[in-house]
This record gives sequence, C-alpha cells and structure tokens, in this order.
Amino acid sequence: MPRETVLVTGGTGFIAGWCSVELLRRGYAVRATLRNRAKEAAVRASISSAVDAGDRLTFVAADLTRDEGWNAAAEGCDFVLHVASPLGSGSSRNADAFIVPARDGTLRVLRAATGARVRRVVMTSAAAAARPPVDSGRVADEAIWADPADPQFDAYRVSKILAERAAWDFMAANGGATSFATILPGAVFGPVLTKEALGSANIIQRLLEGRFSGMPRLGFSVVDVRDLADLHIRAMTAPEAAGQRFIAAGEFVWMEDIARTLRSQLGARASKVPTRTLPDFAVRFLSLFVPSLRSLTPALGRVNKLPAEKARRLLGFSPRDVRATIVDCAESLLSGS
Repeated sequence: MPRETVLVTGGTGFIAGWCSVELLRRGYAVRATLRNRAKEAAVRASISSAVDAGDRLTFVAADLTRDEGWNAAAEGCDFVLHVASPLGSGSSRNADAFIVPARDGTLRVLRAATGARVRRVVMTSAAAAARPPVDSGRVADEAIWADPADPQFDAYRVSKILAERAAWDFMAANGGATSFATILPGAVFGPVLTKEALGSANIIQRLLEGRFSGMPRLGFSVVDVRDLADLHIRAMTAPEAAGQRFIAAGEFVWMEDIARTLRSQLGARASKVPTRTLPDFAVRFLSLFVPSLRSLTPALGRVNKLPAEKARRLLGFSPRDVRATIVDCAESLLSGS
C-alpha cells in the first residue's frame, strides 16, 4: 500500500517538530517546509533524536511571505498540517508584521493544498481565537469568534484570529475536495527537540534561568506538545473532525504552581526559580516601561480556563497531567536538547 505523505509547515517550530515526530512514528512520510534550507541538517537531527525517520523525512523551501514553492510543496501530499505562523513577543507596534504573513501565508498554503486536492488541511490556530471579552462572564468555546479589536489581544493573537477567520472563509468558497479543521491550543509546554524555537516553553526556560524577579499572577491552560501533535493527527484522519474547531488544553495552572512544581521535582537544578509573587500593581507599573508586559496586564489574576470537551468527545483527546508536562519540559531544557 502506498505510504501517505503529510506536508508540515514551519518545520523548525516547536509544535511542527513534534507533529513530524508523531507522524513518522505512525508510518507516514513527512515533507516539512523551511524558509531556509540551510537549517535542514539541524531540523533532521532534532527530529531524528526522537524517531528513526529514515528516508521518510524530506524538506522543501517555502516561505509564508512568498508565493514561490507552495504548489510544489503540496503536490502529491495526502494531508497538510499548517502549523507555521510568525512568532514574536507580541509587543511590536507594527501589528502587520504578524498579521500579514499569518493571514496571507495561510491563504498561500490553502491555495496550494486545494489545488493539489489534498484530503484534509488541519491548521494550528490559538485558543485566543475562541476567547470571549474580558468580564463577559462567558467561557471560551469553539462557537465563539474573538473580536480582533478587543484590547486584551496583542498583535500575535490578533494575527492568529484573523488568519483562522480568513482560512474558514477561503475554505467555504474554495475547499472543494479538501476538508478543513482547526486546532486552538492553550499554552504549549513539554519536552523540546531543540532550543531554536521554544514558543511557550520559553516561560519555563526563563524561570529556570532566574530571569523573573518574581512571578506575576498569571495562569495558563496548558497542553503538552506531544498531546497536541496527537490531536492534530486525530483531526487529520477522523471523519467527524471535518469542518470543526477544537480547543486543545488541559489543566489551568498559575505561574506560582509551575514554579512550585519545578522546585519540588528538580531540587537544586531549580535553585534560580523565584519564590515570591509580584503584586498586580507592580506588574502594571513595570508594563509602562517594558512593552512585552503590556499585553499581559488584562490577564492578571484571571482564570481563563479552556474547556476541551469537544476534542475529548469527538477525537478521544486525553491530555496528560500538567505536572509531568512541566517537569519533562524543564528536563529537556536542562539537558541541553
């Protein structure tokens, strides 16, 4: 039987790397996109540290900001996992630096995928895209479409909201034989394959390095990157996933809980992890001088839980214990992976 091929966009990324690993473990061939083919050897080595890829892992050059390469990347593929998105602190004053490549890049991927008649595209969005307004009394839900003009969202999250909306509109008009689904993850932790692109795992890295003088009263609904990769594949293959959005998240934890877990499980290796909590007024004051903190102030002290019942019910999503995720993330960072 011919081997099925999956195009994974953003091959250097934290989530994309684990999607590639899990696909390879299940017998698929993976074609990963890179903006720069000079990174091919490093990406192959990081993925090969977790799975024997053999000749089933290949790479193609394609950039979200350019048309070239996408048709060739999608040609002959059975599925596409569109994971790539521009990253950053979210503090850029130029929102278009995030929005344009995220939205236009997504449309480039979808044009190529539908042109190649792949069976399904699964896109990585963000839980923010299903978040209601602050103080609305509502809980995040897949039926909610976040307002990109809502001041609680930074440029990165706005880019994810607009890119997902544009994707659904495009697929409604042009999907044809290609079905579509989106995954909306919370904060993504878990073991890193490389320190090149840490994503949310950078929070754990900064705690271990003692780069926080204290911990703001911030909390996250965490999803393990391995469980997230598994959910992408379930959404790729399950008939009932077509045309659906899925929140991907497990337990809600405060940064104080994360720090406590690190100190209790890692002992002396977590000696730099702060023990004190910063009062909200101090964080708000610091945000006047530290742009990256400004987008965090609306979330201070708020419990933004992300229910993942739909993913559990339709796709059998079963997130692991958040403490194991935190420790596995820290262990991989400390090991120099």
